[in-house]
Amino acid sequence: MLRFIPLLLLALPLIEIALFILVGRAIGVLPTLGLVILAVVVGGFVLRQQGLGVLNRMRTNMSTGTLPGQTLFDGMLLAVAAVLLIIPGFLGDFIAVLLLLPPVRAWLYKTLTRNVRVVETTASYRHGADPTPPNLKGPGTIDLDGDDWQRK
Repeated sequence: MLRFIPLLLLALPLIEIALFILVGRAIGVLPTLGLVILAVVVGGFVLRQQGLGVLNRMRTNMSTGTLPGQTLFDGMLLAVAAVLLIIPGFLGDFIAVLLLLPPVRAWLYKTLTRNVRVVETTASYRHGADPTPPNLKGPGTIDLDGDDWQRK
């Protein structure tokens, strides 16, 4: 499988050029350029909107204590889709539109994480040098009232 990746990387630009020629012949040069510019604008919009949405979902997952695995994966795929929309090419745009569909992202997540198992997670922090809490009522503590100090 890995030996075919260089061939795919060489074939991809040729496929994109062939698709530009086919689309250009079918609808004309100006509509083809309009589609490319529209894809760039939509890609920038998707990157901005979906990126903020993913950050909010990750924040929600972290506050509820659940692992944000699928949220991170969705965010990564949405970023890839946005970049594919920004890069000119109809094959990349087609793949990007597929990645924007939630069922496709869910299927990819299930397929890729089928054999992944989380063994142990931790969300706490312990300082190794001094595990006891500091003594706040000892001789080195200065207790001030609200009128005794001010912030500058």
